[in-house]
Amino acid sequence: MSAIVLIPARMASRRLPGKPLATIAGEAMIVHVWRRAVAAAIGPVAVAAGDEAIARVVRQAGGQAVATAPALPSGTDRIAAALAAIDPARRYRMAVNLQGDLPGLDPASLTTVLAALDASGCDLATLAVESRDRASRRNPAVVKAVVAWNDAGTLGRALYFTRATAPAGEGPLWHHVGLYAWRREALERFVTLAPSPLERRESLEQLRALEAGMTIAVAPIAAAPLAVDTPADLARARTALPAAERPS
Repeated sequence: MSAIVLIPARMASRRLPGKPLATIAGEAMIVHVWRRAVAAAIGPVAVAAGDEAIARVVRQAGGQAVATAPALPSGTDRIAAALAAIDPARRYRMAVNLQGDLPGLDPASLTTVLAALDASGCDLATLAVESRDRASRRNPAVVKAVVAWNDAGTLGRALYFTRATAPAGEGPLWHHVGLYAWRREALERFVTLAPSPLERRESLEQLRALEAGMTIAVAPIAAAPLAVDTPADLARARTALPAAERPS
């Protein structure tokens, strides 16, 4: 499939301002994420930068960056704007939205989410991790995916996403990993829609797609990548990055 990876990034993070340029092992976090995406080798990679400082750092590292309006309301709007700017000829039919705060991402996850989109025929695809961790069951920061899985448990369809504990009863919860592969037409439709009632209630953008009748495929992965949302997360990332990946 003709696919492009787009990494939305902006400096105005509420909990960790300037997050994309926070250094980990001597390099900006956004550069670590860009390198992971390049290693996946599924197609071109570009950073959809909401600030010139981000674009400059990416270009200095040898990457491609496209400027997007700082006031865009979400990363999804940012990648849609970047895709239109980069590819007016519409060569790329699929776009992977990779958050710029996943410096420990396994590049294979990009292949997995794109394969799920291809196999499912859905409008978009995402990932989830099985967990039986009781501490996270009631943690609203941990988003749960309610999924109808195939018999093999290798591919599913999202029924709902929530910050509540769901589904009820015994069994694992599926923690959502915010990495998406979009069919281009679905992405372009999505960004024309107003925020939906459930999206506003749960503060989960993907519910807009479900409320609009879009279908979301889900593929399982073994472990969630470390997401950097807070100073404590950043400290963990600085410790966890393998020495072999530190620039010389």
